[in-house]
Amino acid sequence: MTISEQHSVGSQPDSTGHFGPYGGRFVPEVLMAPLEELECAYLAASKDPEFQAELNDLLTNYAGRPTPLSFAGRLSEMLGGAKIYLKREDLLHTGAHKINNCLGQALLARRMGKRRIIAETGAGQHGVATATVCALFGLECIVYMGEEDMRRQRLNVFRMRLLGAKVISVTNGSRTLKDAISEAMRDWVTNVHTTHYLLGSALGAHPYPMMVRDFHRVIGEETRAEILKREGRLPDSVFACVGGGSNAIGMFHAFLGDENVKLIGVEAGGHSDRLGEHAARFSGGSPGVLHGAHSYMLQDSDGQVALTHSVSAGLDYALVGPEHAWLHDEHRAEYTSIGDAEALAAALKLARTEGIIPALESAHAVAEALKRAPAAIGKVFVVNLSGRGDKDTDIYRENLPELDDSRA
Repeated sequence: MTISEQHSVGSQPDSTGHFGPYGGRFVPEVLMAPLEELECAYLAASKDPEFQAELNDLLTNYAGRPTPLSFAGRLSEMLGGAKIYLKREDLLHTGAHKINNCLGQALLARRMGKRRIIAETGAGQHGVATATVCALFGLECIVYMGEEDMRRQRLNVFRMRLLGAKVISVTNGSRTLKDAISEAMRDWVTNVHTTHYLLGSALGAHPYPMMVRDFHRVIGEETRAEILKREGRLPDSVFACVGGGSNAIGMFHAFLGDENVKLIGVEAGGHSDRLGEHAARFSGGSPGVLHGAHSYMLQDSDGQVALTHSVSAGLDYALVGPEHAWLHDEHRAEYTSIGDAEALAAALKLARTEGIIPALESAHAVAEALKRAPAAIGKVFVVNLSGRGDKDTDIYRENLPELDDSRA
């Protein structure tokens, strides 16, 4: 199925959850029934006007949608090329796009009678959003988080606990997102009858990549309407960071059928292109299976999942979402990478020209736009600013010691 054909039917995966050769459902037999239950519940809810009305009300009156499309005037003038707009997902309640998906899945869990929610988190924003919706709906909340990510994101760990969640430290493996997902899946296997796994990105076994994408489609749909109102035309390029890929696929989806709009996903280039020092799956990986899905994965010569690195905890994962793999192979989206130093520099530039401190994940997308803007005279760029940088204050302090008097 081509891009245009799939877009015409809503960009759904096929009946087995595949986007081309990617995706699917590679899980233990014990998880097949709950995944089928979830798929049925989601498909029914997607056609239920009452469910959609309640979700839209929550997105508007609780989460704060629609988010604005801000013109980065000083930044655009400084670069002297493209006009740069920022889709301000950082202004949502809890500080990132993650709340869109969490509200949708919490409503689904309630619909299925599941009162216990488990989740994984890397940067902590999904964990905070999950803890938030569990508090809102009166659900039990357990969040798995790698020990290293807990160190890097101490503020978000405290926020989750303040909201009533139990945060469980994962101390095995790389002690980051991959290991947190593994532990969450072990929990789910043991407690399938009472528990919903609120997966935070467009990853995992079907129906998660489809479902998470659909809960985030509002990002691209709003952007499309807003840029037509502001510029009278569609953007030339749309940028988004790609870890698992939820914010990016949510942004890209509305433009899949517009061949003149370039879709640019930005992975974590880390320290170098050496395996274990980055999280750039498309430039350093190959197809493999992890956590229930087949997609591009960083792996060693023996097929074992490789270690990853990024200054941003939310991009530090070995597998990319399967729909992104398909878009890559179909040449509909372009995927590149930005290193730690470039992301930090871009964050500093955005802070000092526009008064906006981005999440380090989003700073990767900003950095790619900064690189391309000077030569793109007359073009219109939109960058998905998927989260705000409050959560990354400790990482900024570690990497920009010249700004911190307390470290002198």
